[in-house]
Amino acid sequence: MTPTAPRRAPRRPSRRVLTLLGAAALAPTLALTLWQPAGSAAPPEETTPAAHGMIPVADAFRSGGAQPGQDALALTGFAAEGARAVFTVAGAEEGASGLTVHYRTQGEETATVTLLANGTEVERLALPGTAGAWDTLETGVPLRAGLNTVTLRTASGDNGAFELSGITVADAAPAPTRGAALPYTAYEAEAGTTDGTVIGPDRTYLTVPSEASGRQAVVLEETGSHVEFELTEPANALTLRHSIPDSADGTGIDATLSLYVNGEHHRDLELTSRHAWVYGEYPYTNNPAEGSPHRFFDESRVLLDEELPAGTVLRLQKDAEDTADSYTVDLLEAETAPGPGTMPDGFVDATERGVTPDDGSDDTAALNEALAQTSSEGLGLWLPPGDYHISDHVNLTGATLRGAGEWHTVLRGSDGLGGFFGRGGTSVVQDLTLDGGATVRDDAGDHAAFEGDFGSGSTLQNIWIEHSKVGLWIQSPTDGLLATGLRIRDTYADGVNLHRGTANTEVTHSSIRNTGDDGLAMWSESEAVSDSAFRFNTVQVPLLANAVGIYGGHANGVEDNVLADTVTSSAGIAISTRFSPVPFSGTTSVRRNTLLRTGGYEPNWDSAFGALWIYADTSDITAPVVVNDLEIVDSTYSGILVSWQRTVTELSVSDVEITGTGRFGIEINAAGSGTFSGVRVSGAAEGGLDLTGGFTVERGEGNSGW
Repeated sequence: MTPTAPRRAPRRPSRRVLTLLGAAALAPTLALTLWQPAGSAAPPEETTPAAHGMIPVADAFRSGGAQPGQDALALTGFAAEGARAVFTVAGAEEGASGLTVHYRTQGEETATVTLLANGTEVERLALPGTAGAWDTLETGVPLRAGLNTVTLRTASGDNGAFELSGITVADAAPAPTRGAALPYTAYEAEAGTTDGTVIGPDRTYLTVPSEASGRQAVVLEETGSHVEFELTEPANALTLRHSIPDSADGTGIDATLSLYVNGEHHRDLELTSRHAWVYGEYPYTNNPAEGSPHRFFDESRVLLDEELPAGTVLRLQKDAEDTADSYTVDLLEAETAPGPGTMPDGFVDATERGVTPDDGSDDTAALNEALAQTSSEGLGLWLPPGDYHISDHVNLTGATLRGAGEWHTVLRGSDGLGGFFGRGGTSVVQDLTLDGGATVRDDAGDHAAFEGDFGSGSTLQNIWIEHSKVGLWIQSPTDGLLATGLRIRDTYADGVNLHRGTANTEVTHSSIRNTGDDGLAMWSESEAVSDSAFRFNTVQVPLLANAVGIYGGHANGVEDNVLADTVTSSAGIAISTRFSPVPFSGTTSVRRNTLLRTGGYEPNWDSAFGALWIYADTSDITAPVVVNDLEIVDSTYSGILVSWQRTVTELSVSDVEITGTGRFGIEINAAGSGTFSGVRVSGAAEGGLDLTGGFTVERGEGNSGW
């Protein structure tokens, strides 16, 4: 049972220390392919065109004044410059696709709006007047293979005098329903062919399998030990999640692991333990003498010289020249990485402005000067393929920065220093990787990959972030930021934190793994985060805290995500007034999420957290919290936990499937009340319901097992 009063966790102090400077069930072999979101059905025919395959505006990100009309089935408000609707679309292959715009105008005059694909202007659309009737415009749009954004945006000179019900993209890929649109296939080591040792499943904190995807991995210790995978899709790029031993002084070791292709030695993979292995108490150190080692895993990636066809057998083998004492293989991700992109129109090559890749010099000052120059000229800055070294903030003030792709343009920080700092304005950053180079958590000193004020209507797209303190730490007055297609891996604190006053912001179609704190968080410290959402993301193995944490705020949402394998002091989703946030207001939406092997034990409180945790801590939760269409599978402790000796009201829980829990299906220790309908519990180790604290459960129809 949980204690009668929670004790404050001395190892994890107030989040004030983090103020920064400046669906498948993730099965052993899981294909995660790109897709467009399914979401809502098309509007009814008598109101708007019900075109087959139309992506409705309900599934679009909107900012800059675009908003639902009176019937909520169309967007209006495009008259203001910068108003936009952004649709996420998956392209089956690179090339032009037919595009249908579903719209109407109130009068007979032509409406104009600008079409963009992946941030690049395609054309100004002229929408003939329809005098209130719904109609379509046929045009085309260039797509990449994989994740795309298709945007209708009111640019300078556009009148935006139309309403939008959706778009249809002829060559869009089909849509699964939950989790991120990801370009790779993941192969779990324990499902491969191996003569190594399979470890796990085990969720015991400070054990290696507790931090592995699916709680299992394969250890290669003897010369010749191997694990093999057969590719189910073609691939020319690999990402290996692995663990090798630390050095005696905690600074890490480097070692190779041999890669074989169809039985022939192909290359040696370069691995390191420098970014893994921390010790002692929160916020942890690199000193092995402090004991309690964890953060075992890191990732290495390699771009191959050729594309390997489906059916190719990849072998990871410990050869005599591979000098680490052991190799723990968690998973391998294989994908077809596109070739380097080319500079679009309206951009300047950074090498023409004094930025020099691949020479080992510090590019921070040159990047800042080049960005300031190109922004003042109304141009974007293009980073050709190569490595760029930074050691301080790269300032973004209404800047546009684009790389040649995540596999081709890499910015490398220096020991945790180096990242992008938003200083207002509308900025766009896309198609690059940022490796912060951090080796330990340093809240006061290190930089986030992206932090600060991103003004109105900014976009972060197709960015790979690793080894930074935080992936994104976004502050007010940021309004209307879209972050999509991110891979955030191996950060030392949060993956994403939408902080104090951030508004109308969405993180979507992103993969977040091995974070040192919450995978995705909204923290309304002193000012409410409002009208923001985490949608269609995949979060795996946050090492401390929750896959998703919403700490106060106004009318925010957690929707359509897959969240898996939390480790300690953790829930899958926490809706909480912990850390003294502005209390909840509006409706907080938790809809269509899948939680796999989530929940965790908090040793400082001697408490076990549920997969879904509604936690009234520093203030009551009295604004509506709506939980709908939730899957909870194999929860470590209780499936749903409502706590703690404060009042929780206006809680609505419906259409929830709880399958397998280490404790109760539903555990409640709070005052207040809530309605529960269609909540089905099976396989709860200690029973379907544990109810204390005076909470009133209002039972609707369709409940079972509790």
